[in-house]
Amino acid sequence: MALCCLKCLSFTNACTLVVYQVRFLSGIHSNNFLFWISSDATFVLKHFLVMKFNPSFKMASKRLIKMCFFAMALISAFFCLVITLTSFEKCILCDVKNEVVSFKRDNGNFLELPNIDCGRNPPFLVVLVTSSYTQSRARMAIRETWGKAKLIANKRVVTYFLLGTTLNHGNQIAVTAESLKYGDIIQKDFTDTYYNLTLKTMMGIEWIHKFCPQSSFVMKTDSDVFVNTYYLIELLLKKNKTTRFFTGFLKLKERPIRQVGSKWYVSKEEYPGNTYPPFCSGTGYVFSTDVATQVYNISESVPFIKLEDVFIGLCLAELNIQLDELHSEQTFFPQRVEFSPCRFKKIATSHFVRPHELFIYWTALERFMDEKCPSGWW
Repeated sequence: MALCCLKCLSFTNACTLVVYQVRFLSGIHSNNFLFWISSDATFVLKHFLVMKFNPSFKMASKRLIKMCFFAMALISAFFCLVITLTSFEKCILCDVKNEVVSFKRDNGNFLELPNIDCGRNPPFLVVLVTSSYTQSRARMAIRETWGKAKLIANKRVVTYFLLGTTLNHGNQIAVTAESLKYGDIIQKDFTDTYYNLTLKTMMGIEWIHKFCPQSSFVMKTDSDVFVNTYYLIELLLKKNKTTRFFTGFLKLKERPIRQVGSKWYVSKEEYPGNTYPPFCSGTGYVFSTDVATQVYNISESVPFIKLEDVFIGLCLAELNIQLDELHSEQTFFPQRVEFSPCRFKKIATSHFVRPHELFIYWTALERFMDEKCPSGWW
């Protein structure tokens, strides 16, 4: 009997450990009523077992014994709750990763919209930056450097940030406050994850189609990219192509990555082909605004794929829109380019630039804008 008692005590100790582990993993704190009950029930059960088998407690009241059995019932109910909670957590994580299986136009509502009237004052170039609630420092750096609204060659350039929602209510409040302060956030009610990047990009295209079709060009880029808006505007004006135009770092014969562990893994069910149609690197591409409407209209009939740049390429293939080079020299760099003022004067984008570097590079670029670079610097 004593051995049985010890086993029961060990079990209740294990119960207590599980309580604290689940409390930690699920993010539910000790002030939650159900967790207080489970902890108290474990405590009462321990004392009941001691009283039951210790001779000095032979006179334990029947009422206390009934209470202890009730506590055991509570513990059983608690473990059912634990199973439900852990299953719920797994489902949340699964939904975060696989929330979208097909693209639907007008999916979800706009939660935040930028302060602009494109009908009254249409911008020449709208830059859409994919971002997340964790990247507030990057957004601030962009606002104060290349993303600052300005006139370049008498052409208006504006920058907006594309965000999904977060499961954390406090983070969402912070995003709303940021949107009210700066008026440059576009947000819809889908979970903000890498696997929903296609949704995020299509949200930006939907916004252009519905709210800013009067603009001339659109750029999609990322929050860790340096954009030389001065040189970009110069090249767009020289190109002088305003319809069915799409440019960036061209990827013409890319193959799907079939390694399951890869960030860019695509199954044969998701995309059965051996080669993607031509597309531009998602780190930075530019297109005429009419393309936004055409892509938006055809998007539902194109097989959904979580790689946003590939998905846009699939849409372009359906529309028979050919990719263009913006310049005879490479101007879009999906990799990091080591900074020098002369080098950055003749590029459109450089990837993997940290927020503090944006300030340094942009200040130096503007300072040297009118300086002549030595021949052969490229």
